[in-house]
Amino acid sequence: MAFPVKPPRVSRRSALRTAAFTAGAALLGAPKMRAAEAAESAVETAHGEIWRRFIDQYNVLLDYAELDGSYPRPTPEENREGKPNALSWWTATENGSMFNGSYLDGAIARWKQTKSSEDRDRAFRLVKGLLLLGSVGPKGFIARGVATDGQTPPPMGSNDQTGPWFYGLWRAVHEGLVEGEERKQVIAKFTDVASALESTAWKMPCVAGAPSPFRGSFAMFSWEGAPRLLFLLKATHQLTGDSHWAELYTKLAHETGGTQPQSRLDICAAGMVFHNPKSRECWTGASSVAPLRALWEMEADATLRAAYARGLDASVRLAAEGVPLALQFNNEGKEAFLGDWRKLLSGWLPQKSEAEAVEVAEAQARELGKMSPRRYQEFKFVREPAYASWLVTLHPDRAVVETHRDALLKTLAHFRYERLYYSQFFPVEAAWWRLRALGLV
Repeated sequence: MAFPVKPPRVSRRSALRTAAFTAGAALLGAPKMRAAEAAESAVETAHGEIWRRFIDQYNVLLDYAELDGSYPRPTPEENREGKPNALSWWTATENGSMFNGSYLDGAIARWKQTKSSEDRDRAFRLVKGLLLLGSVGPKGFIARGVATDGQTPPPMGSNDQTGPWFYGLWRAVHEGLVEGEERKQVIAKFTDVASALESTAWKMPCVAGAPSPFRGSFAMFSWEGAPRLLFLLKATHQLTGDSHWAELYTKLAHETGGTQPQSRLDICAAGMVFHNPKSRECWTGASSVAPLRALWEMEADATLRAAYARGLDASVRLAAEGVPLALQFNNEGKEAFLGDWRKLLSGWLPQKSEAEAVEVAEAQARELGKMSPRRYQEFKFVREPAYASWLVTLHPDRAVVETHRDALLKTLAHFRYERLYYSQFFPVEAAWWRLRALGLV
């Protein structure tokens, strides 16, 4: 059962609304004010739903839950056996590190503006969840989630889990969320994992007995690799002051490779690309866009910073195309939702390689699509525009973000968050609080 947390107090909401919106009413005009108020109210509902239903007792953000907050959690035996698959795909604990790390962007932005101890405590809970997920396997392993015992992970992690894990912890230190001994603890864990990955040539290790010893890599000359690796190196140098990481950063930024050789810096400057050109994938692309934004924030060299700015601009232009998809989502839809992943076990087979794990998972996905049509609706028309909205607000030029303001507010205000089964609307919080930080609402 998900860990219940009370939603934010209405009195504080009212105070924030009065402070933020009354001051800007004359400037923005009544229609724009109404749009901003509608978006703020909706985002507050989203925040309440996240903390009511989707943050578990281990301080990890779940993939999905029933409307009452219930969900099935794998047992230690199921995780060790690779059920429903060794990747833990289709479970509610599939993406804990990925989601915690990404959600910290919005949670910290909220806390920095509200100055609320409740918001600080909630953001810090996400940090504790990340530290847990980085401590339940071999060095360098970042877990997706844990079983009912609170410590047994699924056997395989991924690039997509590890990248946001680093980003969330870096953001927590960079923004002052963690201080003193907590700061030292986070930096030590961050550095330990970075060093472990360096020893594996940037490949992500799996737990003993997994179908494969590694899964995923930061070394790829691709959008899934270059920004994440350069961010890791730059951030580790910033956090530790160790010149080893600065030297690696400079070397690997200019190193070339790939089928059509290009440097990692060039890949970053080109911006986000989708793995499958036929589908929009901001939700995975974000795991490189957010680190690219962090690189832009940390970088002092004008040439490198300009390259990162170009990559952010290209990424935002691509992401912005997905923002209006939200308006195609029917809040009154009654499509069937299946949260009980154990109904997929009829297609389970033992897996002895990464390819076999993916094969089992993809076969289950086809069955899940038939049994749970709600999944497609929320993924395409909620997850994609929610992530796209966040990515737009990561643009380094306020004027560019402002051109998308109205579309963003429409998307944020559109959803009935209390009726959604999947948690992947959470990026709307980051979009809202970044808009506020820019003075656009």
